[in-house]
Amino acid sequence: MKIITWFGTLTLDSDGKVVEWDLFPKDTDVLAERLIQPKEADMNIPPTGFDIRAAAIECGFVASNDEYDKLLRDVSIRAAKQQISSGTPDMGIIQAVEALDDIDETANTLSERLAEWYGMYFPEVGLSSEPLVRFVAKYGSRSNIPTDDRLYEKATSSMGAELTGLDEELVKGFAENICTLYDSRSRIEEYLVKSMETTAPNLVNIAGALIGARLVSMAGGLEKLARFPSSTIQVIGANRALFKHLRARAPSPKHGIIFNNPIIKNAPWWQRGKIARALAAKISLAVRMDVYSGELNESIKTELDAKIESIKAANPKPPKRENKNKNKGGKVKGKGQKQNTGGRR
Repeated sequence: MKIITWFGTLTLDSDGKVVEWDLFPKDTDVLAERLIQPKEADMNIPPTGFDIRAAAIECGFVASNDEYDKLLRDVSIRAAKQQISSGTPDMGIIQAVEALDDIDETANTLSERLAEWYGMYFPEVGLSSEPLVRFVAKYGSRSNIPTDDRLYEKATSSMGAELTGLDEELVKGFAENICTLYDSRSRIEEYLVKSMETTAPNLVNIAGALIGARLVSMAGGLEKLARFPSSTIQVIGANRALFKHLRARAPSPKHGIIFNNPIIKNAPWWQRGKIARALAAKISLAVRMDVYSGELNESIKTELDAKIESIKAANPKPPKRENKNKNKGGKVKGKGQKQNTGGRR
């Protein structure tokens, strides 16, 4: 019988004695890597009662019990450090999504401050957020706008105050700093797209890279997302609406962040709930395929497209809404109302 240990591969006879051995290099890093690697299918673990320490000394891998204990301790510590430092690919995705949220919050706050600040000098600019930041970083004072720019006429007739040299330097530098945030955001999005295409190709094919990354982040990892039922995936991100539904008996949410997918967002309102249910079911299947297979399966996308087409064909028009205030029984007499029987007596 052939068994595998942390220091080498051993061949045992019918009595459990070592007859052959193939020892691994006596290097801490190499032994640690082999210790955390999956075992080969044709290898067996040592049988119950087998003395691994004695076998290591018998094969000449170590010379004494003390050397065996010290080396095993060093290898175990090294293996633990490698596992902690390596982590999993989806952990980087989660951190990148959270970084995007932090950048969005910071950039929006700073761009609003810049809009209020620059509005004192050029209130007619008509820009906001990133376009305004790029504009201020490029031109600074409105007097620097070239004649071929579409804002040139507004700049020459602006009612804003003049921007002095010191103020212009300060405002322009402030805008340039905000530009670095937007540049960082673009690089993080590129990283997310590449990482998701490698880590979860089926999820990207169904939901898109950015929506898929946000689903992974909210679930706490790809494997945790794979354990979610499709009904939970459908409403991830709709926490407020869901709690409101549970507390106040409000209508249950039909979709969470998957609403941002064009398949749902561009659909008529009466089809969105059914499409969201179908999309969530295929996302659940795609995530499990990514976790347990890792290979792209185009049939999931084909089945989703066919399902959506059937939903659109079966629901071409909005449903008729019932008028709850309509009186179906005609006029109703009050309790104290007398019936007119027709003539005077």
